[in-house]
Amino acid sequence: MTRVVVVDDQTLVRQGIRSLLEIAEVDVVGEADDGRAALDVIASATPDVVLLDLRMPRYDGIWTLQRLRELGVETPVLVLTTFNDDVLVLEALRAGARGYLLKDVTLEQLTRAVRTLAGGGTLIAPSITDRLLRAIRSGPSPSGAPPGQELTERELEVLRLVAEGYSNREIAGALFLAEGTVKNHVSTILLKLDARDRTNAVLRALHEGILP
Repeated sequence: MTRVVVVDDQTLVRQGIRSLLEIAEVDVVGEADDGRAALDVIASATPDVVLLDLRMPRYDGIWTLQRLRELGVETPVLVLTTFNDDVLVLEALRAGARGYLLKDVTLEQLTRAVRTLAGGGTLIAPSITDRLLRAIRSGPSPSGAPPGQELTERELEVLRLVAEGYSNREIAGALFLAEGTVKNHVSTILLKLDARDRTNAVLRALHEGILP
């Protein structure tokens, strides 16, 4: 059976998810009501997948994702939330979430997502993906070339790390570059992709197939 930890600040929600998953033969091996408690539960229960709400008091879902990444925890995280905000979706994905579903999903959709992540895959609700991609302005880059065509290998490396949520300082450390050099690369990437900010650059790169 797939082993799951449920992280949600509402006791009734956690109990409901546990009951539903157990019907589908998914084993809930732990629960937590915020991110701080989740770290301990995940460490002791070693689940296959973490179901994580985003909006929680004290230590929320984004904090939890960031902390798990800092600790090197590779357990896949499926965000399960009521919040359908584009910025929040992107923030969660950049912080390391491997899946994103809204709480109005069916039990079949939820269990399929859990098993997909446990098997090494990713899953984002199609409605969310479609909306994010429609938000991208598809105009050509200033040079007239297709977006991303002019990116150098180094710029692609920087862009991949930007997509993973790395700061300029973290990118500099990962690639053994000066932070000022990274800033210059990011500025060039924004220009070449005709993007207004880092998030828009990542969306455009995903839309154009520059990033997987």
